[in-house]
Amino acid sequence: WLGALRFDNLALRSLPVDASGDGAPRAVPGACFCRVRPSPVQNPRLVAMSLPALALLGLEAPTGDQEAAEAEAALYFSGNRLLRGAEPAAHCYCGHQFGSFAGQLGDGAAAYLGEVLGPRGERWELQLKGAGITPFSRQADGRKVLRSSIREFLCSEAMFHLGIPTTRAGTCVTSDSKVIRDIFYDGNPKSERCTVVLRIASTFLRFGSFEIFKPPDEYTGRKGPSVNRNDIRIQMLDYVIGTFYPEIQESYSDNSIQRNAAFFKEITKRTARLVAEWQCVGFCHGVLNTDNMSIVGLTIDYGPFGFMDRYDPEHICNGSDNTGRYAYNKQPEICKWNLGKLAEALVPELPLEISELILEEEYDAEFEKHYLQKMRKKLGLIQLDLEEDSKLVSELLETMHLTGGDFTNIFYLLSSFSVDSDPSELEDFLEKLTNQCASVEELKVAFKPQMDPRQLSMMLMLAQSNPQLFALIGTKANINKELERIEQFSKLQQLTAADLLSRNKRHWKDWLEKYKVRLQKEVESAGDADTWNTSRVKVMNSNNPKYILRNYIAQNAIEAAENGDFSEVRNVLKVLENPFKEAEDFREVKEDAEEEGATATAAACAQETRSKLPYCSKPPLWASELCVT
Repeated sequence: WLGALRFDNLALRSLPVDASGDGAPRAVPGACFCRVRPSPVQNPRLVAMSLPALALLGLEAPTGDQEAAEAEAALYFSGNRLLRGAEPAAHCYCGHQFGSFAGQLGDGAAAYLGEVLGPRGERWELQLKGAGITPFSRQADGRKVLRSSIREFLCSEAMFHLGIPTTRAGTCVTSDSKVIRDIFYDGNPKSERCTVVLRIASTFLRFGSFEIFKPPDEYTGRKGPSVNRNDIRIQMLDYVIGTFYPEIQESYSDNSIQRNAAFFKEITKRTARLVAEWQCVGFCHGVLNTDNMSIVGLTIDYGPFGFMDRYDPEHICNGSDNTGRYAYNKQPEICKWNLGKLAEALVPELPLEISELILEEEYDAEFEKHYLQKMRKKLGLIQLDLEEDSKLVSELLETMHLTGGDFTNIFYLLSSFSVDSDPSELEDFLEKLTNQCASVEELKVAFKPQMDPRQLSMMLMLAQSNPQLFALIGTKANINKELERIEQFSKLQQLTAADLLSRNKRHWKDWLEKYKVRLQKEVESAGDADTWNTSRVKVMNSNNPKYILRNYIAQNAIEAAENGDFSEVRNVLKVLENPFKEAEDFREVKEDAEEEGATATAAACAQETRSKLPYCSKPPLWASELCVT
């Protein structure tokens, strides 16, 4: 089945490859890649495959013996055997991690397999993530585990089907090989299965790929492994622009500064549009370091990501992001900061005064334009572009925040709001909206104080008596947030469910009146109200997903898979392939799985009892305790 794959490994022909053959962790100067060999795993077996992703490579759904095809995929996409034409290598890059330059990083747990030519001549880089030690593994083992691999596999495909630029995932293969992981860094390690994901993209080069030339950093003292190798920087720019931005190469072939400026302008605009798309579906990346930013504007490296459930502009999806650097509302400015670091990495081939001007002129304007265009579609504002729309969007988000509204489900519901609804219809609609708002119990979990009162008291005293020491061990913002949590939590003790419902209905009624006025302007402009409404609902239903990869859905699939039942991963994948569709409801999907003869262990059956919810449901209370690091 896989014998039809045609490799043509342009990156290794175009960029310098380390010739030493030493696979041990080390510095790799003067090279963009070094040769590696994936480490075999015991008894590899397929968890799931994405046929739409594999179709990019010219692979059609296997006919005949399905088990044999799955075994073949497991054998080759675990790294246990190499495909003809594959040339495994690890890529060298650096990065600013949480704002500080970390020096050499590189593919510490991933291996470039090569580039496959698709059926229309397009080129796709294949990468095995979790395939073992490389020169960039540092003190780690080069492995990934089942839970993180299932999350990356499912989210890569979910993002694609949402229409958001992303790397893809072709297969997820687990094994009987084990590694030890301390999931929450709390001294409670456990043994987990080594798992490998086949990742697919036009390229996995990133902003950090250009930081290998960085001289010693003034704050950390670290430097890139290829300082003073401007010849390689030129090679990389020629390769990236010539391969992935051919129209720019063609337009500016005789002027490298103009060409590089046009490239930087394009990646600036792509990145601005990408993060606007994230904001519009409530996606949080979690680790927006410069080494996790794609040089072609894709969502890349799915780690402690999360789709926001209850709308909170300060939502932090990464349990180890203690300062909230990568919070939901910080993503646009962080991506701009990262582009500034890319600009620094392109000097002298693109002078900083040129790139900084491009960044200031293009990024914010492109982000705001794309964000508002997308939000208009989500609200069904298809006739007119009015200046007041930005305020309407802000007021909607503020109402969601005040009521603890579910970001995805509130947007999805709005398409069923009627511009000429009578009072009883409005009341029914308000009922639906408030059902998607947080309960008193959910709010108590959300605002539960996180610091011991004695610790908080000590920190407040320290802030007064020794501000310098306080600055080293805490931040004013964190303390203020904790004080706010305490105040909110105290108010919630007196709040009844009836009071909360009444308050939420009042907030939503106020906003719906403004929305109704704006929709009436649309009707007046359109003329034919019925035709307009049909178009409005169609646009809204293709921009507001019904299904996203919520943490609790991923967790249910992970727990079943850890007990040997992969059917839930495959069910979730099916649902995520049609995120805007009414699609199968939960029970239909379950019946399909039963027809396929899926069996579950007793442990998996136990977790099934807590997952009897439609995939479009807002999370159960237990989900608020999930922590992803």
